[in-house]
Amino acid sequence: MPFITRKVIFTGFIATIIALVALAGFVWSGIYNIAADEAHSRPVYAVLETLRERSIAVRAGALRVPDLGDPARIRRGAGNYDAMCVSCHLSPGAAETELSAGLYPAPPNLSRASVAAAEAFWVIKHGIKASGMPAWGKRMDDEFVWDLVAFVQQLPTFDSEHYKALVASSGGHAHGGGESIMHGSEDSPDEHNDGADEHGGHEHGAMPGGDEQQGHMHDGSTAVERTAAGEPAVVVHRHADGTVESHPAPQATPAEHDPDQQHDNDRQHDH
Repeated sequence: MPFITRKVIFTGFIATIIALVALAGFVWSGIYNIAADEAHSRPVYAVLETLRERSIAVRAGALRVPDLGDPARIRRGAGNYDAMCVSCHLSPGAAETELSAGLYPAPPNLSRASVAAAEAFWVIKHGIKASGMPAWGKRMDDEFVWDLVAFVQQLPTFDSEHYKALVASSGGHAHGGGESIMHGSEDSPDEHNDGADEHGGHEHGAMPGGDEQQGHMHDGSTAVERTAAGEPAVVVHRHADGTVESHPAPQATPAEHDPDQQHDNDRQHDH
């Protein structure tokens, strides 16, 4: 009996080593395509989906959900949702965006899908690894996260006009001073709703100092605007869902010195 036990243990140990070596070889080989434009195989997807769902459920189970029916809370959540979430999770009646179409796994369309409040809070606060979902809790206090949750709970019941009206009545992108100062007035880092867009939310197109930019329009049109004197040019990408991203325009490379041209210019100057 002891001999059989030792033999079984030894066989199990060898089998484990072989399995680990095979797994390491598979990972190192690069055979598995990690590209976001090719779906996981069904077994891999099932394992990852179960891992995600159980991880969230276990951690969200201990949360105490506050009153989410307060209209003021829902209104605050609307402004932040329109500024921080709509590009991926969309709004009522909106077409998919470049982000929502390009991410894998695809982010849920929260204008159609309902999410349990505690789980929504946990995901918004902590994010999800390797999914494109950021951990907003690093810059946002819990109360503002619950505002977003309150809004998301109501979002599937809104139509496009109700959504726009609610966002317009909100304070825009404001969650206690942790906002990213990528856009808006540099004199007002905590509020980004000056010159708001049609939703009244986060105005992505306004740049410090009120400068105008050269715009890259994704609907096929191109708007050419000028910046104020002394300010660097800015390229603005205006997406189909109304959001705008901007970055400094590439600097033009100075033309190389042409000795022949300079000689001609000198001759003309002499005459």
